[in-house]
Amino acid sequence: MPIVTIQITREGTAPGATAATAAEKSALIEGVSKLLLDVLNKPLDSTFVVIDEVELENWGRGGLAVPQYREQQNAGGSE
Repeated sequence: MPIVTIQITREGTAPGATAATAAEKSALIEGVSKLLLDVLNKPLDSTFVVIDEVELENWGRGGLAVPQYREQQNAGGSE
């Protein structure tokens, strides 16, 4: 019984969106489940997919929360 956890930041892919859409999440679940079926022969009905959306302030890179990291990158800071 595979369990797959996908972590994404809580932001949308379209202007004004604050999270991934239900359709995007559905596509992730379907795609991951099919990949496990195709590669490892794991039945779709035994595969669990969990999507964990994390607030930007709770996700960091380079010692900074994502919003501050992006500000730094946009200002021309080094990676």
